[in-house]
Amino acid sequence: MDRPIPVVLDCDPGHDDAIAILLAVQSPRIDLRAVTTTFGNCAVEDATRNALRVLELAGAPQVPVAVGAAGPLTGAAELGNYVHGRSGLDGPDLPEPVTRPVTQSAVDLMGEVLTAAEEPVTLVATGPITNVARLLQGAPGVRDRIREVIFMGGSTERGNHTPTAEFNAYSDPEALEVVLEAGVRPRMVGLNLTHQALATADVVDRLRAMDHRLGRVAAGWMGFFGSSYRQVWQFDSPPVHDPCTLAALIDPHLVRWQEAFVAVETAGRWTRGTTVVDLFGRLGRPANAEVAMTLDVRGYWELVLGSIDALGRQERPGEASA
Repeated sequence: MDRPIPVVLDCDPGHDDAIAILLAVQSPRIDLRAVTTTFGNCAVEDATRNALRVLELAGAPQVPVAVGAAGPLTGAAELGNYVHGRSGLDGPDLPEPVTRPVTQSAVDLMGEVLTAAEEPVTLVATGPITNVARLLQGAPGVRDRIREVIFMGGSTERGNHTPTAEFNAYSDPEALEVVLEAGVRPRMVGLNLTHQALATADVVDRLRAMDHRLGRVAAGWMGFFGSSYRQVWQFDSPPVHDPCTLAALIDPHLVRWQEAFVAVETAGRWTRGTTVVDLFGRLGRPANAEVAMTLDVRGYWELVLGSIDALGRQERPGEASA
C-alpha cells in the first residue's frame, strides 16, 4: 500500500465539512496532520468549536486544531448560517468539546506542519480559502513544501450563493486569486462536480440503519442540511460537497479531471466571486488548474458510507449505550 498522504484540512464546519473530517480521520490513505478553521458556513469561533466536537466524536481529539480567518482578505464576512443553522452544525446535539485549539494561528500551524513534514503536504480547503492565501502571502518559501491545494469552490456552471458565484469563492475571491496565481498545484472541486454527490433518501436511510451513534448523528446532519437545501434551492436531496475533495485523494479513480485556465472575478457588479473556467481554451491562456468534472457517484457513496460505518464501529469509552 502507498504511504498515507499528509494532509492539513482547512474547513468551516458545516455539515458537509463534518463528513469530510470523518472521512479524513478514518481513511488509511490520509495522514491528517492538522485541522485549521475559517469563517464561512458560520463564524470562525463556531467553526472551531464544531471541528473540535467532530474530531472528538470521531475518536481523534489528538489532531491539533488552530483558529484561522474571521473574515476575508478585504471587506466584511458573509456567513452561511442560512444553510447550516445558528451553530453552523445544527441538528443532533453534541457535547461541548473537551479539547481546545492550539495557541498557534491557523497560518502558523500550517507553516509548522509544512516545515516539519518529511515530504510535501496536501492542503485541502473546504471553506473560503483565506488561510491558504495568507500562508502563501506571508511565507512564499513554503510553496515547495505544498504537494497540491485541492479546494471545494467555484463552478464551471452556475453558482449557489449568487446566481453565478459559489459560496466559498464569493466569500473571498481575492484569496482565491492569490492561490490560483501562486504557482502551487491547484485542483478545483466545484459545484458542477459536487452537485452529483447527492445524499438521497437511500443514503440517509443507510446512515440511519448503522448500528452506532456516528451513523445516526450523520443521518441527522443530512436531515437538517437537506431541509435547508429544499427550502433555499428546491433540491430534493442535498449535495454533500466537501468530502469530494478527500474522496478524490483517497481513490483517484472516483473523479475525472480536466486541465483548464481558471480565474475568479473580483470586481464584477453582478458577478463577484464567479469562477471563469476556460474548458475549451477560448482565452488562449495556459492551464493553471485541474478541474473536477465527473464523479463516480456509486463509488463515492460506498467510500463515504463505508468509512462512516467503519469509524462508528470502533468502540470508544462511554459510547456503548449512546
